[in-house]
Amino acid sequence: MKNYQTTPDKVVKGTHRDVHIFSLDHANNNIDKEVVKSFGDEWEKFESFEEKDLERTAAMYFDILDERHLNKNTYAMDMGCGTGRWTKIIADKVAFVEAVDPSSAIFVADKLLKDKSNIRLTQASVDTLPFADNTFDFVMSIGVLHHIPDTQKAMSDCVKKVKKGGFFYTYLYYSLDNKGFFFKTFFGASDLLRKAVSKLPSGPKKAVCDGLAVVLYMPFVGAGRLFRKMGFKKLANRIPLSIYQDQPFYIIRNDSLDRFGTKLEQRFSRIQVAEMMAKAGLKDIVVSPGMPYWHAVGTKM
Repeated sequence: MKNYQTTPDKVVKGTHRDVHIFSLDHANNNIDKEVVKSFGDEWEKFESFEEKDLERTAAMYFDILDERHLNKNTYAMDMGCGTGRWTKIIADKVAFVEAVDPSSAIFVADKLLKDKSNIRLTQASVDTLPFADNTFDFVMSIGVLHHIPDTQKAMSDCVKKVKKGGFFYTYLYYSLDNKGFFFKTFFGASDLLRKAVSKLPSGPKKAVCDGLAVVLYMPFVGAGRLFRKMGFKKLANRIPLSIYQDQPFYIIRNDSLDRFGTKLEQRFSRIQVAEMMAKAGLKDIVVSPGMPYWHAVGTKM
């Protein structure tokens, strides 16, 4: 753990440790405070995860990482940590993790990470990160940057904090560039639904998203599970929402709110992800060919 480059606006006693607050009032225009609040509400609702579910999902997200990226000498940052679930996954692999999130979810992370001593919690936005440039061996931002107005700038701001020769890892929503007409048509309809649902007040929005988990997700998930049991794995993988076929309903409810509850999301092709990472100053970029699409890692030049 290194000293902050700037002084926190305040320090709040969390349940298990101090939470260092850097006011969002200092942020520039590359933030949507309504979106930040929405995600704070989401993670306060879905605040706990079964260990086995986390490990199974992490195996998909972190398939392109190894000991070069995460080891006992690694000083890491998780930008947009939310509940701290991915921080928890890497905490035992590295020396120290700076868990950072702009929303009230940082206090949820305090609870989830109660047994981890090598973590500091910071509430800050991507453009007010209180760390010097070239500080971290490894920075990750999973499922966050596509909810920021200027995703390229946000990525570049993260990469600035990585040491030369260090690594930046990210997951960005994909633009369905590897899918066919039916899949894209299904997504187009669901995106229109998202734009309507995301405008609802917090309570009704959560209720509607729970309902969508049942009526929209589960028919596809159930069909896929049935095909898998019958031995038609390739067919099951072609069904929309196939990534949820191994997930419990709790995760599906969470992702329904995540998918339909936010007004701001951007999507990128595999080529665009690689181009954005290169523009941010990364080389040796690896974009995983597997789900979830697209997650990638690169080395800072």
